[in-house]
Amino acid sequence: MRAVIVDDEPLARARLRRLLGAHADVEVVAECGDGRAAIETVRSRRPELLFLDIHMPELDGFAVLAALVDPAAALVFVTAYERHAARAFDADAVDYLVKPFDAARLARALERVRNREPAVAPASLPVRLPVRTGERIELLDVDAIDYLVADGNYIAIHAGGREHLVRETLSAMARRLDPAQFVRIHRSRIVRLDRIHAIEPLFHGEYRLTLHDGTHLTSARGYRDSLRVALGL
Repeated sequence: MRAVIVDDEPLARARLRRLLGAHADVEVVAECGDGRAAIETVRSRRPELLFLDIHMPELDGFAVLAALVDPAAALVFVTAYERHAARAFDADAVDYLVKPFDAARLARALERVRNREPAVAPASLPVRLPVRTGERIELLDVDAIDYLVADGNYIAIHAGGREHLVRETLSAMARRLDPAQFVRIHRSRIVRLDRIHAIEPLFHGEYRLTLHDGTHLTSARGYRDSLRVALGL
């Protein structure tokens, strides 16, 4: 498994790399000391395994995840704080390592990673999505998608002025979309980056996005940092 380590503490990164050296099926391909570098590295290196710290300067671990939409890599949080565990597992983390952990605890985390249900490989990201229109099923080009809005277990896919309703959760759909092209701006909204025409700050960390077709979308405060990173702000 190709792994990336993200931690702002050099000693912590070095120790984790050393412990991983005992596992022949794990190759550390990159280390990052901050959230912005992590986003760029995960997008470019496409690792199968991501060790992610939570408390880091500028962007914390959850902001990194939001910017990546839903990474295909198996996610293991590595942190000195226990209080974020519930939120971490809500983010589909495979495990949650609290520092300081020993080699045995890391080995158990890796075993969970090996036994997890395989994620969608980045190379298998679809270029078309099946959507039902009346009695027939159309194949919608992913490149035609402007934005997606979730409502419970349904998603409205907006593409070229048309709306397609599919029965799927937004998180599941996000794993089928290229994180370099789409960004999650709200718990219930994903937008294609090249459709954003303008961005206007509102209150309390929210933004108003104007798309090229004139559509207005509002981002949530919790996705502020990931949106700024995705747009290079």
